[in-house]
Amino acid sequence: MRIPWVNSGDALPRPDRAAGDAPIAAGLDLSARRLIEAYHQGIFPWFSEGQPVLWWSPDPRMVLRLADFRVRRSLQKVLRRASREGHWTLSLDRAFPQVMAACAAPRPGNGHGTWITPAIRQAYGELHRLGMAHSVETWRGDTLVGGLYGVAIGRMFYGESMFARETDASKAALAGLVTLLRSLDFRVIDCQQETGHLASLGAAPVARADFLREMRELTALPPPDWSSLRIALPDA
Repeated sequence: MRIPWVNSGDALPRPDRAAGDAPIAAGLDLSARRLIEAYHQGIFPWFSEGQPVLWWSPDPRMVLRLADFRVRRSLQKVLRRASREGHWTLSLDRAFPQVMAACAAPRPGNGHGTWITPAIRQAYGELHRLGMAHSVETWRGDTLVGGLYGVAIGRMFYGESMFARETDASKAALAGLVTLLRSLDFRVIDCQQETGHLASLGAAPVARADFLREMRELTALPPPDWSSLRIALPDA
């Protein structure tokens, strides 16, 4: 199958006309402008070091509906204890570069390297400076022990990656984010690819056409003022 090549001045192809199990386009442009164009259409980059930028819009699409987020009993106990004893705290956009670096770090048992290349880190760092990419951090004192990052447009949140240096620290960040987004009338977090870990948290695959329809509705809504928001461990 031939993958369309897009130059920096070309528009990305329409995602609803592409095969669901292959990239919809390839190119070299990973600018903030290109990322914004892509996310407005439900497209994201995913490629390895040495490859051109590959653009994806899978069918089906893994989505976490905030109403379906599952906090298992074991995690409920962890969150209650963390809140009661104060050994974890959450923050929003306090350490975006550090979160990206931690997400890019090698992980035990993963011999395939990372898709969070230096180019990805630079591009999403620019999105963060523009107020469109955000991080949630889990701290033990002044030590970063977990977190996640993603992109927000309107009332749509696109999850990108998460990491944990202590058991359940990334899940605590996600639980805090879900609670915050619910309060702001967000409905879904895009999870992109289907995994058992995401399914255990309540995420489920949806048809691309349904995802794109809801995404267009949510991205058209006015965004919250992220600079004024605060995040905390939820009451489990």
